[in-house]
Amino acid sequence: MKTPTSRVDRLLGSMGYGSRTEMARLGKAGGIVLDGAELTDVSKRIAVTPDLPSRMEIDGQPLDPPPGLVLMLHKPLGMTCSHKEDGALVYDVLPDRWRRRDPAISTIGRLDKQTTGLLLLTDDGDLLHRVISPKRHVAKVYRATLARPLAGTEAELFAAGGLVLEGEDKPLAPAALEVLSPVEARLTVTEGRYHMVRRMFAAVGNHVEALHRERVGGLGLPDDLAPGEWRLLTPDEIDSLFA
Repeated sequence: MKTPTSRVDRLLGSMGYGSRTEMARLGKAGGIVLDGAELTDVSKRIAVTPDLPSRMEIDGQPLDPPPGLVLMLHKPLGMTCSHKEDGALVYDVLPDRWRRRDPAISTIGRLDKQTTGLLLLTDDGDLLHRVISPKRHVAKVYRATLARPLAGTEAELFAAGGLVLEGEDKPLAPAALEVLSPVEARLTVTEGRYHMVRRMFAAVGNHVEALHRERVGGLGLPDDLAPGEWRLLTPDEIDSLFA
């Protein structure tokens, strides 16, 4: 595959660093360094390679990841997966300039405000659609704490694949339930319907009091990533989503 190239000012503008005029001013001031040398001509075209952040500095700091970034966030309670709603947003924990990136960074699917755990974000539209596509059957694993003890029939019902949620006509795909305690269960689903896990338990007469996503595909939420923290994924971790 041919390596993409871009003008420096256009690349930095798309990554949220500022306008072309601002990047020209920064370059002339010696604030852009590539391979150890000041890059004063921001109209120069450069190769946009994965190692560019290790070779380029902006105002003395390593360049942000170029387009194609994927990151995991340990979503805390009370944050919304939205660009526009009032209150705390998941994007608030990212660098401010990342809100100005083009293409924009978006969540891969959503977790509701009261759900915690593994949330993926990317500016790679193709990857986003591959992960959420029903044809890919990428599994999502949730741990649910329930208001009432399990009846004992839920695992068989969910696995049968015939459950129809209130307000819908199409039955759910089979889902796997693992009982962890009388009021706690781990549920693995391959769909992404609105408030799906909560509605599944509501359909069997229960109520989800706490919900935490532990895994997407073959990628689990690491123990050392605290709520509100995030980190970029490696290529191997991205591949593991489809394992």
